[in-house]
Amino acid sequence: MSSSPNLLDILADQNRKSPLADRLRPKTLDDYLGQDSVVGENTPLRNLILAKELTSLIFWGPPGVGKTTLARIIANNSNARFIELSAVNSGIKELRQAVTDAEETLRSSGSQTVVFIDEIHRYSKTQQDAILPYVENGTIVLMGATTENPSFQVVSALLSRVLIVRLGYLEREQMKALVKRGMDHLGSLTLSEEAAGFIVDYANGDGRSALGLLENAAKCAPKKEGQRTVDLPLLEQLAQQNRLNYDRHGDEHYDHASAFQKSLRGSDPDAALYWLAKMIAGGEDPRFIARRLIVTASEDVGLARPTALLLANAAADSVERIGLPEGRIPLAMATAYIARAPKSNHAYRAVDAALYDIQHGGKNYPVPAHLRDAHYAAAKEKYGHGADYVYTHANPEASQTFLPDELIGTRYLDPETP
Repeated sequence: MSSSPNLLDILADQNRKSPLADRLRPKTLDDYLGQDSVVGENTPLRNLILAKELTSLIFWGPPGVGKTTLARIIANNSNARFIELSAVNSGIKELRQAVTDAEETLRSSGSQTVVFIDEIHRYSKTQQDAILPYVENGTIVLMGATTENPSFQVVSALLSRVLIVRLGYLEREQMKALVKRGMDHLGSLTLSEEAAGFIVDYANGDGRSALGLLENAAKCAPKKEGQRTVDLPLLEQLAQQNRLNYDRHGDEHYDHASAFQKSLRGSDPDAALYWLAKMIAGGEDPRFIARRLIVTASEDVGLARPTALLLANAAADSVERIGLPEGRIPLAMATAYIARAPKSNHAYRAVDAALYDIQHGGKNYPVPAHLRDAHYAAAKEKYGHGADYVYTHANPEASQTFLPDELIGTRYLDPETP
């Protein structure tokens, strides 16, 4: 049995003030901002919530978009107990205690327990496996939050027993509404439209960051006649620079690389330069960008303009030599050139067709005798290597074959390819 809190603990709790984002955390779906495609009218998840049907879920999305809040709303709406764990500072011991508490709650009141695990992707395979039996037998309803793709970070056995809910960044109007809520809560605060726009731009879809900057600005703002004014210079001093939604070790890394390469392939230099700039601003390794340029110059420009590959390699060499920020210039040159260049994937498709024949089509044939190496003694006389081969420069008109007999007549490359 736990002891009663002493007076100092009570006073500490009274003086402890949670962050503005936590104080404004919505309690109901009606107050929940954003994610209309997930919990908007007549969406499957909203209908499930309103029916008070609990199911195990993993919320996947960037920071500050309402993953934890949505889990709490779902639990509260179903009158379920809510146990929150963080994968950063909990393990098997804490999981077992949560299961014990859930079993006791189920026996004593018949109520279900939602065990919410923040950053569930940080749990090891052993820890994730430890949850599985209790999800299967209904002891707990699992809800997790992750910023990483659960397909790569969550074990398949657990994935098959949960629904994945993908959440996106908050939209601009939703961010403005959130800042307005923050102002109303703080009270006696003046915020110009320009300053509010700066907060929205800075947070870039992350509601927690927007409220954090607003709260810090309110604390630092000078007070005059009981009113505090948050202006643009103050916000610029506090923020220093805009935040950027870019995680170069996670999905953002691959999504931006994909957008960059597809823009190059689609011959849109403006889009390609934008994604290039976004990756540079996000701190992406410039050598990774250079490798994408080399791949695209080979795969998509190919034989239509072979000089694209030369420029891509030159850009890669330049970046290796000079680094950033100057390296952005050869990267931009190569990006613009490759995007504008005519496109041909003939060589890429041709080699893949040949690979398919060899690896999957059963066409793994030996080298014909006349094409084999004949440089060593007795190769030709004893083994017949090189026999009947005609040196092309000596007799360019001579008719001879270079494919195995079984493949004679096969075309991998379009003869009309430049």
